Amino acid sequence: MELAYYSDYAVRLVNSEEPARDKDSLTSVEAVRELFGANAQAARRATDADVTRFRSVRARLRAVFEAADKGDETLAVDLLNSLLLEFPVSPQISGHDHRDEDGRPLWHMHLADHPSNATTGYTAIAAMGLAFHLTEYGVDRLGLCEAPPCRNAYLDTSTNRSRRYCSDRCATRANVAAYRARKRLEADRPENTGRAADSAQRSSASGER
Repeated sequence: MELAYYSDYAVRLVNSEEPARDKDSLTSVEAVRELFGANAQAARRATDADVTRFRSVRARLRAVFEAADKGDETLAVDLLNSLLLEFPVSPQISGHDHRDEDGRPLWHMHLADHPSNATTGYTAIAAMGLAFHLTEYGVDRLGLCEAPPCRNAYLDTSTNRSRRYCSDRCATRANVAAYRARKRLEADRPENTGRAADSAQRSSASGER
């Protein structure tokens, strides 16, 4: 579904905080504006008051991902529905000056943000985009990175539903950690086997006496 790409708004906001690392990049109005990406017109509406409002929405969006990650589909949907009701969106047909080779507008659906304040507009788009992604691909396509301590949100668009990490960096780090753990286990096995054999020999010798 074309509108599913708006779900990236939700991911960007959720990942502006890394609780396990005690990091939070959402500390200024400039940080809020950066979340809008190329939507500069909407970003200009952001004020200092939006910092607190965005943090509140961020916690609610993370709760959606956490519920999905735990397999609680009903809770994830209920939490997302509450955001959709509170922050309604205005769908519009748009051409954006894009034309086909015959000069006709390339019409597509667009989610118009709300002019009241930056938080309202951003949340409406983020929630609706996430809803489209969820209904198109399934609740289990909303995940949290499995590479500790990272718990960044991600959207799984793989063909075999195999994504487990938020980035290639985290995937590499997790694979290296797993490899090292296997090597440590393999290194311990001969030593433990040798100790067991020595113990058995000592017991046998003691019995013969």
